[in-house]
Amino acid sequence: MNDVGQSTHETQRQILYWRLLARIFDNEPQPTLESASVAIVDDLGLPAALLDPGIAIDTVIQRFPELTGDLETLRTEIAPREHGSAAEDSAASDEPESVATDEVRNAALISKLLLNVFATGSGNVSATQLSGWQRDAGWLRGTLGAGADSEMRAVLAGLEGDLVARMRLREVLADPRLAAQLTPSMSLIEQLLRDKANLSGVALANAKALIRKFVDQVAEVLRTQVQQSSAGTIDCSVPPKRILRNLDVDRTIWKNLTNWNPQDERLYVDRLFYRQTAKRTVPAKMIVVVDQSGSMVDSMVNCTILASIFAGAPKVDVHLIAYDTRALDLTPWVHDPFEVLLRTKLGGGNDGPVAMAMAQPKISDPANTVMVWISDFYEFDRSQPLFESMQAVYRSGVKFIPVGSVNSSGHQSVNPWFRERFKAMGTPVISGRIQKLVNELKNFLD
Repeated sequence: MNDVGQSTHETQRQILYWRLLARIFDNEPQPTLESASVAIVDDLGLPAALLDPGIAIDTVIQRFPELTGDLETLRTEIAPREHGSAAEDSAASDEPESVATDEVRNAALISKLLLNVFATGSGNVSATQLSGWQRDAGWLRGTLGAGADSEMRAVLAGLEGDLVARMRLREVLADPRLAAQLTPSMSLIEQLLRDKANLSGVALANAKALIRKFVDQVAEVLRTQVQQSSAGTIDCSVPPKRILRNLDVDRTIWKNLTNWNPQDERLYVDRLFYRQTAKRTVPAKMIVVVDQSGSMVDSMVNCTILASIFAGAPKVDVHLIAYDTRALDLTPWVHDPFEVLLRTKLGGGNDGPVAMAMAQPKISDPANTVMVWISDFYEFDRSQPLFESMQAVYRSGVKFIPVGSVNSSGHQSVNPWFRERFKAMGTPVISGRIQKLVNELKNFLD
């Protein structure tokens, strides 16, 4: 491709991206950029709907199904090109016309994805708008794939939280038709939990239905993660059950090879071998202490559900305590995270020693007890007493697991004073994906 053609395509890409930035940071369209972008999209044979942030991705696909393949394969096309050598740059200048055109086409598609997600405007948000944004954000996450780092997930969570905050949520919940359009998400659940005391009648019923739906969705994911983790060590002291399911075919054949008869080509088996499947199980107590201040909503929802899953496991005695300036023993409802969440009160300060005073008496057999403490550890002025009591619990033989965050973004501000002391104690703070906590708990229970 000649230099003029290359320059033209590069200019087209720049126009599309400048127009994208202008629309994200200023809701007022820039006439020059708008008209130039329309001409570029038209020249590419793409629909003008790609330039309208008011048209959802799903709607574009419905109207122009030929774009489905482009959007679904876009994730392989958006990896940033590394700067190469002068020779590589020279070779790039000779790329075919079709390749350069495809890059401009991709720029138009990428701009559409980013525009729909990041140009959220201002003012009130309807249930339809929120639902549409959630679907568009899903397209963006799918396009980014594994490249969507924790920062991007945190940004998207923040945008969704802002949209939810701009909703007239009580009015939406009071209308069954509008409420049915809501897709439950962590941001929405947080808002519902904060406002549940102000809801009644139909609005409260719809709020509970959304919370229940979200809890069930998360529980299904977490239950799969727990089941996929190790499930206990083999107890060799227990003889294997002599049933067909436990028959070790490979070992049986190997041990009976001396009975092979080459004349009739048959293996005569005079002894069967079975696999040992009995698992060593030790009754264990799990004490989960959750900071219910507003900054810990993600972790609280996830860990409450996780506690209920382990509570359903055999020989695991799970206790659940939530706290802010007061502590609340939620153990009677630990099997039902929905009921637990309805009994929590988000917000307030942190008074860890109050929670420890409730949790410590539950320890009867330290060697078979695990204590999971979920918090950002920003205490009022009682940091030293709380850490000393945690240290005492750890030294007694309890498996102590401090958790800073187990959420979708992996971002959480943890008090550095506690972080350093936990590290020195040999119990570093867990933060990030909830699978980390699942593995820690499974390793202990095994």
